[in-house]
Amino acid sequence: MKNDVMAFVRRIDLVLLGAVLVLVSLSVLLVWSATIHRDAITGGDTTAYLRKQAINVAAGLVLMVGVVATNHRWVRLLTPVAYLAAVVGLVLVLVMGSTVNGSKSWVNLGPVQVQPSELAKLAVVIAMALVLAERSEGRWRARVSLGDVVAMILVAAVPIVLVLLQPDLGTTLVLGVTVFCVLAAAGTPRRWLALLALAGVAGATTVVATGVLKQYQINRFMAFTDPSLDPRGAGYNVQQARIAIGDGGIFGQGLFQGSQARAGFVPEQHTDFIFTVVGEELGLVGSLVVIGLIGVVLWRGLRIAARTDDLFGRVAAAGIVCWLGIQSFQNIGMCLGIMPVTGVPLPLISYGGSSMIAALLAVGLLLGISARSRRTGLDRSGPLQDLRSRDRLQVAAVRKDVAFHRN
Repeated sequence: MKNDVMAFVRRIDLVLLGAVLVLVSLSVLLVWSATIHRDAITGGDTTAYLRKQAINVAAGLVLMVGVVATNHRWVRLLTPVAYLAAVVGLVLVLVMGSTVNGSKSWVNLGPVQVQPSELAKLAVVIAMALVLAERSEGRWRARVSLGDVVAMILVAAVPIVLVLLQPDLGTTLVLGVTVFCVLAAAGTPRRWLALLALAGVAGATTVVATGVLKQYQINRFMAFTDPSLDPRGAGYNVQQARIAIGDGGIFGQGLFQGSQARAGFVPEQHTDFIFTVVGEELGLVGSLVVIGLIGVVLWRGLRIAARTDDLFGRVAAAGIVCWLGIQSFQNIGMCLGIMPVTGVPLPLISYGGSSMIAALLAVGLLLGISARSRRTGLDRSGPLQDLRSRDRLQVAAVRKDVAFHRN
């Protein structure tokens, strides 16, 4: 038993684990730095958000360890429960949620606020992976059918529509692109993906034309195209974010020493704009280190997806990488002014319990898949292949068996 445990621990991806631990440790320091001088939100308690984020990280790490210790095949069995819980949470948001910054995204549970849309991201990924895995069992060929694609889209559509109704545009965009990536990872033919992309563009146009988006969201897009249109309104965040990052220079002003952070000029700096603290206080060098660590997480996730012999784990791992990568790009991009402000947190770094726990649960699933996977002949195919290699292996095995019996 002890030998089995030690062998399991040795198979855990320590590079991925190390990168994540460094990121969440930085998260606690960056959140503290962003709030230590903000009496308006701390009530004069300079360590309030330090303690809160430390608790968020600790809770997330405990849950991450729990997921690692749970066989991802058990996770597969529990996926319907997680998906149903996410949908119920999103419905509760619409019924009894609290509104922050124009979006009804939080549910009050006593002393804590929960953001179900953050947990829904992971639920959508594993639910789509489960649908494909269940429908593919016992099938002679591993190619994705039209029925598979439709089933996965229907599973993802329910949470996406509920999130859009909040309306949370940033999470809707992240979910939409993640779903597209999961479909690609599952092996959906390119012509179908092209049609889905066109349908997505048409859907986005319809959303804008029918007035689903609120005026402040439209103003954000207008400010993205030209921040000078409303420098004291919708364009203010972007202007101040650019100033903060620019002031950091090469090596930064030093942790807890950022002039923009101390003055509180950047709104939501501990959440959506946490990367401005990185740029201002740690400079270009620190920013590249953080981006590099995120890149390591994504690289190891793709490597895990490529090496697993389980279809559910393969698609789930690829989907997690897509989600974390897309959201990281969107968050950092809006801080740099190359993406519109949509209000999504930076995974593993931004303040927030729901976001941190969802990301660490996803990392736990990746680590669990890594520790239990056997290297296969699919190693070099990559997680975004359409599993044609698996078809070839199956056909070759059958031909070999037939040749043996003939002889």
